[in-house]
Amino acid sequence: MSFFDDDGEETAQQPAARLPRPRRPQPRSPRAGGPGGADEHTLIVRRRIALGVGVALLIVIVLIVNGCVKGEKTTALKNYNQSVSTIARESGERVATPLFKTLASASTKQALEVEEQVDQLRIQAQGFASRVQGLSVPSEMEGAQHNLLLAYNLRVETIEKLAGLLPKALGGKDKQSIEYIAGAMEIFLASDVLYSQRVAPLIQQTLAEHGVHGISTNPSRFLPNLGWLEPNTVSSRLTGQSTQGTQTTGGTHGSALKGVSVGSTELAAEPTLNHLSGGSSPTFTVSVENSGESTSTNVKVTVAVSAGGKQYKSSGTIPSLEAGKTSPAQVTVTGIPTGAASKVEASVEAVPGETNVENNKGSFLAIFG
Repeated sequence: MSFFDDDGEETAQQPAARLPRPRRPQPRSPRAGGPGGADEHTLIVRRRIALGVGVALLIVIVLIVNGCVKGEKTTALKNYNQSVSTIARESGERVATPLFKTLASASTKQALEVEEQVDQLRIQAQGFASRVQGLSVPSEMEGAQHNLLLAYNLRVETIEKLAGLLPKALGGKDKQSIEYIAGAMEIFLASDVLYSQRVAPLIQQTLAEHGVHGISTNPSRFLPNLGWLEPNTVSSRLTGQSTQGTQTTGGTHGSALKGVSVGSTELAAEPTLNHLSGGSSPTFTVSVENSGESTSTNVKVTVAVSAGGKQYKSSGTIPSLEAGKTSPAQVTVTGIPTGAASKVEASVEAVPGETNVENNKGSFLAIFG
């Protein structure tokens, strides 16, 4: 028993043997070629592809935005041209044409009626100037807009002057008022030149610079003919009386331009280009028909040649022209540049009592040699 007791005591005194602690599994880091991830080269390639896609997408977005902006700009330019053309057409129909129709027939109406009609047309002209002022103007069209507004303001100014001068001029006794009216008509001419030489060309130039072609800009012309710049013509049209003593007998009165020639060459109307001899001082033969029912005297004929930015002008007179007959007037114009494209405008001054002057003028293109 003691043997076993001792043995048990020894056993009890020995420390218990420690069991090994289990290891926790460590997470495995991705290795090259391992199934858990991509190697460094693959990541770089993927990043470059993503960058390329991003750049391409950015370029596409920029192109789309730029296309939209360009489209909006083109539309704005077209709309401006359309608005200008509409105003030009409507102002001609509602103001210019009725104004000169009223003035040309003033001798057959009561003075008060003429004054009221002109005053109404003044209000119409102010309305068109306001429309021009209120246009939506692209920045590229600012130059054209400046000249356009100036042209329409000049027209309003002229009609206002006419309204103030007509009460005295219609009586036929105030020669100075007639001269002032003829002078005021030059402002109409200035507005026409401003529109034709600045407004329309600037609009067309801007449209072309932005790739817009084949769209025209309506012309705008207030002064129907140059006869309105002559006091004698103004007096004849407003009062039926001439300030230079031109005389007619009873019956209807009228003249018509039948043709213009230089030497043996008959001028063909625009757009034909006439090649003419006669050097820088050609003599024009202007044929005039008396389309009225009475004999006219001292019928004035004018020829104006525009070339090189200047105008060369001269006049002639037919002393007497019987009803239904045709007679020539010889007009020599000096100083015309040779070899340059020129515009020839021939006109027959209205005789007292004549109201229809549409056939009193002609326009031709020519080169003098």
